[in-house]
Amino acid sequence: MAEASRWHRGGAPKPKLHYRKEVEIRTTLQELSLYFIFLINLCILTFGMVNPHMYYLNKVMSSLFLDTSVPGDERTNFKSIRSITDFWKFMEGPLLEGLYWDAWYTNKTLYNLKNSSRIYYENILLGVPRVRQLKVRNNTCKVYSSFQSLMSECYDKYTSSNEDTSDFGLKQETEWKYSTPNSSSPWHWGFVGVYRNGGFIFTLSKSKSDTKNKFINLRLNSWITRGTRVIFIDFSLYNANVNLFCIIRLVAEFPATGGMITSWQFYSVKLLRYVSHYDYIIASCEITFCIFLIVFTTQEAQKIREFKSAYFKSVWNWLELLLLVLCFVAVSFNIYCNIQIFLLLEDLLKNTEKYSDFYFLAYWYIYYNNIIAITIFFAWIKNMFLAIINDTYSEVKADYSIGRRPDFELGEMIKKSYNNALEKLRLKKPQKDEDNKGKGDLAEQARREGFDENEIQSAEQMKKWKERLEKKYYSSEIQDDYQLVTQQEFRELFLYAVELEKELHYVSLKLNRVMRRISALQ
Repeated sequence: MAEASRWHRGGAPKPKLHYRKEVEIRTTLQELSLYFIFLINLCILTFGMVNPHMYYLNKVMSSLFLDTSVPGDERTNFKSIRSITDFWKFMEGPLLEGLYWDAWYTNKTLYNLKNSSRIYYENILLGVPRVRQLKVRNNTCKVYSSFQSLMSECYDKYTSSNEDTSDFGLKQETEWKYSTPNSSSPWHWGFVGVYRNGGFIFTLSKSKSDTKNKFINLRLNSWITRGTRVIFIDFSLYNANVNLFCIIRLVAEFPATGGMITSWQFYSVKLLRYVSHYDYIIASCEITFCIFLIVFTTQEAQKIREFKSAYFKSVWNWLELLLLVLCFVAVSFNIYCNIQIFLLLEDLLKNTEKYSDFYFLAYWYIYYNNIIAITIFFAWIKNMFLAIINDTYSEVKADYSIGRRPDFELGEMIKKSYNNALEKLRLKKPQKDEDNKGKGDLAEQARREGFDENEIQSAEQMKKWKERLEKKYYSSEIQDDYQLVTQQEFRELFLYAVELEKELHYVSLKLNRVMRRISALQ
């Protein structure tokens, strides 16, 4: 009774008047600010891993090995070769000249032959290049009986089951003997097949003349046969001026239809991450990224523990989990690449006469960049969603500034923001138009069913009172809050109660008439 009398008199409010919903909105704003800092940090990490020198290094190397013409035929280069003869011309011409730079343009010797070649005088050839081919066995396909007298051999397209693993030719060096594939290296996806590692492999010499004699010997002894399906040429460079590795792969595929299809891959990547002062700034961003990852993971774990199965019913919660998974994968890739680079460089410095397989590092590094790109894409989607919420918060803040209590819940605010976004994109009609149309339809329907005009107006007036009073005084979440009631508002509440009593009396009379009619029918 004391509570009711104080409400009736409009007594003094309690000192501890606070709004839980305001706290929820402030929390959302804090999350938006924190997430925006995380997004800036992620952008710095993403764009800090690339620089314009990557493009120029790729351009210079592709021009050297792809566009240089073979001797005596300016129209033939690696891009345009279509026969085995042209392939050997490329190997003994542009490839050989492009790999070995041991003299200045004045023919003065610059480097000791025991050291690595300096391509364009600035790019160190790491280790030695490697050449390998994959073959298929004879009789891997079937010749039609009418043509068996004309063609007794048949070589199908490359598959791992069709691969030829038997030694051939001179059967002396590694190029004539099959080498088993390395399980850690990725397969290559070509134009006409997917090729695994291993095959018939040989490495080039540090000496240009020895390498040329090697090519001539292989050509004269038919190293390329009818069963050959692909040849890979792999080598890696390092430019200390810009701290970039360039991993190069030239591919010549020999389809079962005959001819040759060439392709290439040039990957300029920054494998040595921490050299300059700018690199240490990126390192600090990486540490910050890991801290954010731990904080976000803890928050999501608390939400799952609090809401249990209901947590997984929200699309945005699934987006949060997807971002966390992508971030953990990116961190794992980064740690793995750094460890492998450290081990590989140490092995390279011990033995410069060996091929250094940087290709698998570049392969995983490209996947790492792709994961980061996907992560930042979904991160910006979430940022746009939070920005829409923040736009609605600015309207709420204006209500607080003039002393009015906000008459909405956080879920309703998010729903309203979502509807506003759909209306701006013209994917949904404005809500006001739909509400007005719905009200008009109900009134028209009531008139068609024979209701009196005074009854319709009275019902609409009661509905307005009900909505206004519920908006101000009712909350499903806050049970201990109350508002001051003015005399005008109390009068409206009293009139609403009187009209409601009249309506109940009217309904009761109708029910009595209906019951009497039912009794009469029985």
